[in-house]
Amino acid sequence: MTNSVFQASVAVFTAVFASVLLCASAHAQIYRCTDANGRPLYTDTKVGKCQLIDTGYSAPPAASAPIPAPRSAGGGGGSSASNSAPTAAPSAAQSNFPRVDNVLQRARDDDRREILGDELRMEERKLTDLKRVFNNGEPERQGNERNYAKYQERVASMRDEINRSERNIEALRREIGNIR
Repeated sequence: MTNSVFQASVAVFTAVFASVLLCASAHAQIYRCTDANGRPLYTDTKVGKCQLIDTGYSAPPAASAPIPAPRSAGGGGGSSASNSAPTAAPSAAQSNFPRVDNVLQRARDDDRREILGDELRMEERKLTDLKRVFNNGEPERQGNERNYAKYQERVASMRDEINRSERNIEALRREIGNIR
């Protein structure tokens, strides 16, 4: 009987010790102490005669210096002051910037114009339907709107939806106008 209790105690002790080791944070220290009955006690505070346990965990390294900016493609000479200053982002004017063939760009612009045109037609249809249902600010009352406040709330949301749809139409027309 005592042998099985001893084995269970060892199993519990091993599980507790493993969880203490796994849960130890970067700055926590774990001590192995012995209580009055001679049983080991693991704690994060040093009490009496305790030994510091090496958990094998080391603190993360301190922050390193920032990564320097890449050097410009110009590469040759220049003063040291210009080399130490951060370089600007590559501009479209650089010769190594990827370019798209004019024919391909026109095809892309045509596709974009067609997509935006479809969206514009759908938004205009939506606006027409909203205005028809809105009925110049006096839409028909629905059966669940016996309370006038509910009706007013629906009218206000319809007005907001019409304004949003009008802004979408303006934005789509502006975007279509920006296509080359």
